[in-house]
Amino acid sequence: MAKKKSSKSANTPIQVDIVSDIVCPWCWLGIKYFEKAAKQSGRQIDLTWRPYMLDPTVPEDGVPYKDYMKQKFGADGPSNRFKSMRQALEEAAPEVGIDFKFGQIPMRPNTLNAHRLLKWAQGQDLGSTAAEALFKAFFTELKDVGNVETLKEIASKIGMDAELVGELLTKDDDKNAVREEIMFFRNLGVNGVPCFIYNGQFAVQGAQPADTHLKALNEAAKLSPEK
Repeated sequence: MAKKKSSKSANTPIQVDIVSDIVCPWCWLGIKYFEKAAKQSGRQIDLTWRPYMLDPTVPEDGVPYKDYMKQKFGADGPSNRFKSMRQALEEAAPEVGIDFKFGQIPMRPNTLNAHRLLKWAQGQDLGSTAAEALFKAFFTELKDVGNVETLKEIASKIGMDAELVGELLTKDDDKNAVREEIMFFRNLGVNGVPCFIYNGQFAVQGAQPADTHLKALNEAAKLSPEK
């Protein structure tokens, strides 16, 4: 993505696409850092939530979390790499108001329906509210965010029509559209999340500190958004 210099108006919003998955703990942490930077910058930001599935092979009804993690990291329990990653997450979480409860998570869900809910919420200017509610439901409230009833409950809490959401979730109308969007970002080169794309021209990947995003916002302010 080539950078294009511009005499960009200070009032022009900075476009930021957040590519993330609800079951990614680094995503929640990274988004908190981004939000801190966005608040500190005082800049106007046009934020769009983009779907990503770390593991699209997870069955629609999900699988027990401990079984999934054993299969992923080995029958003898999580690897040392995972233990160190989990420790880093748990140490960083309190400062940004996150309470990870990794050891108590019951299900590893398929997140396609959660992304559908997030997409609908975004259409009602509730994208960030929905994202926070979904992350909290999974990592802190220990809920199955692949379950229709859980998603209806979240929808109701954030001010959406829960019955309509439930009805839409029983249909497959926009599933392919979400899958295609995920594939678009994979083809664009996004192979890990979170990924923050600024004005469609450069990206910040991973759970980077707020200072990194402040620098990115300042750089993006000099660029014209790609159409």
